[in-house]
Parts: sequence; C-alpha cells; structure tokens
Amino acid sequence: MSTHRPMAPRWLAGAWLLAAATGGLAVAAAPDASMPPGAACAQLPAVAPGNVRIGAATVVAPAPRWLAPPVYGRQASVSASFCRVEGVIEGRIGFELWLPEPAHWNGRLLGAGVGGDAGVYNYADMARGVDAGYATITNDSGHKASEAHWMMRSEAVLDYTHRSQHLMNQAGRALVAAYYGQGAHHAYFIGCSGGGRQALKEMQRFPEDYDGVIAGAGAPTMPIMSARHLWQALYQQRHPAGAMSDADWDIVAQAAVAACDADDGVVDGVVEHPPSCHLPLRSLQCQDTKTAQCLSAAQLATVRRFYAPLRDETGRALDSGLVPGVRTRPGPPSPLLLPLFAEGAHHDAGWRAEQFNIHDDLALVEREMPEMKADATDLRAFAARGGRAILYQGWLDPSVVAGQSIDYVQRVRRDLGARATDGMLRLYMVPGMLHCGGGGGANLFGGMGDPRPIGAADADLLTALTAWVEQQQAPRSITAVRLENGAITRRHPLCPWPQQARFLGGDGNDPTRYRCGSR
Repeated sequence: MSTHRPMAPRWLAGAWLLAAATGGLAVAAAPDASMPPGAACAQLPAVAPGNVRIGAATVVAPAPRWLAPPVYGRQASVSASFCRVEGVIEGRIGFELWLPEPAHWNGRLLGAGVGGDAGVYNYADMARGVDAGYATITNDSGHKASEAHWMMRSEAVLDYTHRSQHLMNQAGRALVAAYYGQGAHHAYFIGCSGGGRQALKEMQRFPEDYDGVIAGAGAPTMPIMSARHLWQALYQQRHPAGAMSDADWDIVAQAAVAACDADDGVVDGVVEHPPSCHLPLRSLQCQDTKTAQCLSAAQLATVRRFYAPLRDETGRALDSGLVPGVRTRPGPPSPLLLPLFAEGAHHDAGWRAEQFNIHDDLALVEREMPEMKADATDLRAFAARGGRAILYQGWLDPSVVAGQSIDYVQRVRRDLGARATDGMLRLYMVPGMLHCGGGGGANLFGGMGDPRPIGAADADLLTALTAWVEQQQAPRSITAVRLENGAITRRHPLCPWPQQARFLGGDGNDPTRYRCGSR
C-alpha cells in the first residue's frame, strides 16, 4: 500500500490549488505556511469553501483515549491525535471531519455513511479510520434525529437521498487539501443499511467522488423493501389469528438450522447457503393446541405468505421472497417506514397505513422521491476511472432481504457483462448474519461499525478494497470472526458471490479448511 505520509502541514500558497482539488469550489486565502499544526487546525474556518461554515476546529489529544459522543448507545474511542472539525454545509447539513496529525495521515479520505433515518454522525467508523491514519468525514444527511416530519421538506429529502454525501465529499476534499497542503490521493466510503444505500448512490450518481465504496445491506430498491415491511405489518393486523410474535419467528429460524445446518458438512448452528435449504414448514404446525414449540395453522399461513415474493394488487412480483430461516424485523418498525409513504410520498403527516396500496403508493414514491432508489446498473463511469465496490449482505437480514443485493448484482452483470462486473464489483453474502451484524455466525470482517482496528486485506473489507484500487489485487475470500466477551470464538471464510465456502474436512473453525467454489 501507499506509504504517503506528509510530515507537517504545508499550507497552500494560494486558493487556486485548493479549488483545483475540489472541482472549483470557492475558498478563502490560505494561512501562513509557518503556522504550527494546532494553530493550523484553528485557522481552518478561514479557508473553508464558500458553502461551508465551520463552527469549531480543535485539536483532540487523547490521553490515552478520547471518547466520542454516544450514538445509539455506543461510544467510540480514539487513540490518535487529530484536528476535529465541526461544521455545516449549505446551512443545514451538519458534518464532522477528523484530520489525523500530518505524520500519521496515510494520504486518504474516508467517508462514513449513516443508517436508518440518519440525523446522527457515524463516529464508530470515524474513530476506526482516524486511528489508522485516514482523514475521515461524516454527515447527518441534512437533518437532526430530533427533527419531526423532516420528510415534509423537499430539500431534506434530496439531502437524505444523495446530495449531502456528494457535498460532504467536496467539502472534505477541500479541507483536507487545505490542512495538509495537498489533496488526498485516494478516497473511500463505507456504510451499511442507509449508509450502504449512500455508498451505492455515490458510485452510481457521483462516480468521481470515491475510488472505492463498501456498501452493506444497501437495499437498492428501498421503496419496495419498505412496502414489504408495511404490507407484513398490515397483514398481521388484518389476520390477527396468524400474527407472529418474536418467539414464534424463533421457531421458524431454529427449524431451518435443524433442517439444514449440516448441509455444508459442519454442524455449527449456521446454514451456509439458505436458498438451498428445504425447510419443512408443515412439521411446525401444532397437532392440537398452540404451544411454545409449534405454530397454529393460521400462523403457518402467515409464514408462507411472507416467504413468498411480494406482489402488488395487479399480481406483479416485486421481489424474490425470503430465504429459509429469515424472520421478520424484531422490535419496533423502522422510523423511516411510515414517513416514507405518509410524508415523503403523500406529503401528509396524517396519512394512515390502513390506506396503503402497494401498486399506487410505490408509483407515488417513484414520482415524488425518484432518488430514494439506488438501483442504477450503468456503472461504466465508475469502472472507467478505476472505481471498485465491495457489497456485503447478511443472508438472514430481516430488514433488507438478501434477494435485494443479489438481484442488483445480477442486473449489473446483465448490463455490463460478467467479466466487466467482476473486474470492479464483489458481493459477499454472510451466513447467519442479520442486519449489518449480529446473528449466530461470524459477523466481523471490516464492515461498517466493526469495533476492531482496521486489519489485514484477507480479513478486513476496507484494507481489501484499498489493495484492489491501489495495487489491483482483487479480493478473494475474507475471513470473518465472531467475538464473545472480547475473544474470537469463531472464524469463517466469506466467498465472493456466487461462490460459497466448501468445507474440506477437519476443523470447521479453521478458515484454511475451506475453499471458495460453485455449488
């Protein structure tokens, strides 16, 4: 990998170099070149692009670690010193940029996406990135998590769907060039769920922004996924006898493991390839009264309906259905679900889910929010500049069904050709993994939110992507691990789709005892 490591800030002699590095953004004159790093950080507001306002630029010197503000109950920590830049783009898109000390900078920019309904910062991947020497940047997608009815604002929807990430990239490139005296030689993006969709949009719509992207569970046809979740909720309301609890769905998931765990030759509590699993649903039906170990006939009908492809009112199939062992999303529904249709499509906060019509409301989303999808398959511009993409998806993801990612890659292969697609895109399907993590299998491999330091190319997606872009070393198998109480309890190879791990015998927890190959 590149050993590019500037030793001190080399402030620009004039604004022209900064403008060249950022596509012509207007900037102020640069500070004095003799300025020490701490003062240089404090002076960044003076050289911000015209659409950027920096509220604070301060040096963070961990002793020995600095804790970022908590997000979703998790608090990321940093051990490397950095310049913390807090600002706003176009007056409403909040962002943070963390700039490692010049001697520690690896010459790269890392964008960190945010999931769900956004409104927060991805401090976890920022911390991981800055410790490894990346200048890292994230944004709140143009609104705060506390803002109600933000989808009623058209500019907020555009920021959320695509604009905020592109503007963030431009601002980040400008400030990196100002602080270090030269632009980043490569830029990368990582995200899962909503962050994965952001990664897809970046390579599809703004191919010049990043040299490589990592997109986990990106839901290329997100409106269809949302329609499925809303339809499932309504179905159970309208068929109360068939309503399923979390414990009922556990019965289905456990039955799939019992039926198909050994198919790959290793009994480890995980089904390697769920599409090949034959799940005997009939055996789950109670013979007499309902118990905690079986399902009623009405519940079994619900499972069969949910597992089948989603169809609209005309009978048209909208997805490929669920793979055996998948359960519905536990807990409350996504905070995006109702607002997507009520506020984003109908522009009516009082719209009720009972009014939902799959065919009509998906057409309305397409008309009112066409950028919500991330399913464009023409990636020629991204590929032509050497762009590379790594996608990953949990087989048992209840929020973004596995078929969404597979169907998208298949469409790209049809449009670009298999050879061209394989030259710039990889998809890793993760056995046993739920939404962006969790589940019963090995689920840490350098995806979004990995709590470990960035690792080697054969075990970390970001390092693998960097080697692919900068050294033309295409990734092969990636070793995923499972941590329990801080200790690795499982190791398993992930193979680029459509290959899967083939067990050779021996120790099922030894990644070297597998080979990637076709079924």
